Amino acid sequence: MPTRTARTAWNGGLQDGSGQVELTSSGVGTYDVSFPKRAAEDAGGTTSPEELIAAAHSSCYAMQLSALIAEAGGTPQSLEVTADVSLGEDKDAGGFKLTGIKLTVRGEVDGLDEAGFVDAAEKAKAGCPVSKALAAVDITLDAALEG
Repeated sequence: MPTRTARTAWNGGLQDGSGQVELTSSGVGTYDVSFPKRAAEDAGGTTSPEELIAAAHSSCYAMQLSALIAEAGGTPQSLEVTADVSLGEDKDAGGFKLTGIKLTVRGEVDGLDEAGFVDAAEKAKAGCPVSKALAAVDITLDAALEG
């Protein structure tokens, strides 16, 4: 399996500095990052580690779930996955930490009922490689069929 690479160039201190993160392996983009905007409600056109983790988690989870739906005898027509990654104070160790991830999935699936879909969704949450990497973070799941 391949290794993927991203690169960040940072200039300045935490509060007055900024950087750019480049998705090097794919070459699909370079995105601005800054700590003040990371900690603000309005991202103001910059991304953050939490948003990049959310992107990684939602896409990995969708792939894992589509495989598990097929293994359970279903056919996924569409899956919409949202990952909300929260950053907060780390009261034990100081600084900040990821305080939670909420996965929300809505699916249109042939051949599985609601219970079968939710079972596959729970297994995908446990089996997705990004979920495994983020095991120290509380991950919750809201899964339901549509249509």
